[in-house]
Parts: sequence; structure tokens; C-alpha cells
Amino acid sequence: MFYRDERLALFIDGSNLYAAAKSLGFDIDYKLLRQEFMRRGKMLRAFYYTALLENDEYSPIRPLVDWLNYNGFTMVTKPAKEYTDSMGRRKVKGNMDIELAVDAMELAPYVDHVVLFSGDGDFRPLVESLQRKGVRVSVVSTIRSQPPMIADELRRQADNFIELDELRDVVGRPTREPRQETQQQQEEVTQET
Repeated sequence: MFYRDERLALFIDGSNLYAAAKSLGFDIDYKLLRQEFMRRGKMLRAFYYTALLENDEYSPIRPLVDWLNYNGFTMVTKPAKEYTDSMGRRKVKGNMDIELAVDAMELAPYVDHVVLFSGDGDFRPLVESLQRKGVRVSVVSTIRSQPPMIADELRRQADNFIELDELRDVVGRPTREPRQETQQQQEEVTQET
């Protein structure tokens, strides 16, 4: 439940929200997401947290980060760490939980309602602490994916759980599939010669 006069802040765990939306088969339209929550209350800030690979020539997330930065989101980024696991696979680690928690606690005296876009159970103590400060907390994630993307303890702690799948029509756009017709056209040209 939202009240139009309450001061809102959005805290988006970028990789977690991306994974939840992908598991449901759609992409987030961040312009629509921002508009939706501006409609629901007086939005003070919309934070977006993500780790970036600094040494890559081109990061697929860079255009999104730049767009969000220019369109009303407060970007919080840090370099991701690359390592090789015991099986020899290249892994990337870039946890932003601490940064998100610190920002939420610092903003708590100035907001009435925090909307957390994450299903990570590590955020349960943060939600509980914000609630002790009189801040209502809504958590946006999904239980409709297999497996569910939200930790049960986080869902139980939140004042309100918002099923991401129910926001699909408001903030979603279909995922982009590879262009099939281009491949078919190439095959047709090959057959003609």
C-alpha cells in the first residue's frame, strides 16, 4: 500500500532485479518504473546499484548505467572483481549489499517508505532496522519463478511484498530475441546463388 503524500526512496539491486525479470521473461523499462513510483508517492531518490568490469573494452551494462545516470537515477557502482574458481571457470564478483544498506540507513530519517528491489535474504536485517526507525519497507521480487527469487525471511520481514510479475504490464517490455529474419534472409541469399 502506498500513500500519495509519503516520501519514497527506491533501492534497486541491479543484478538481482535483472535476474528476477529475466526469469519471468521480460526486461525492465526503467523510465516506466520511475514514472510508476513517482505516481505512487513523493519520490526523493531512485538508487541503482551495480558492479562494473573496469578492464573490459565494452561492458554490456554500460549503456544502461549511462542512461540511468542521465535520467534521474542515482548510480552507485564499484569495480567488479574477476577470479577463477576451483574448476577453472572465470567468475565475476561484485556485491553491492553494504553500499545499499549504508545508503538506506543514511536516508531513513528523510523518508516514509523504502522500496527495495531485491530478493536477497541478506537484506532482512536492513529491512528490520529501517522498520525500527519508523520506515515502511516494500520489497519487489518474485515467487513465480523456479526457484523463487525472493528469500522467504525477507518476504516475511517486509511490510509489503510486490510481485514483480504483477508489475510486468506497468514497467516491463518484452525481452529482445535475436533477429531470426536476418538469419533466414541470409539463408535465402545463400540458396539463390
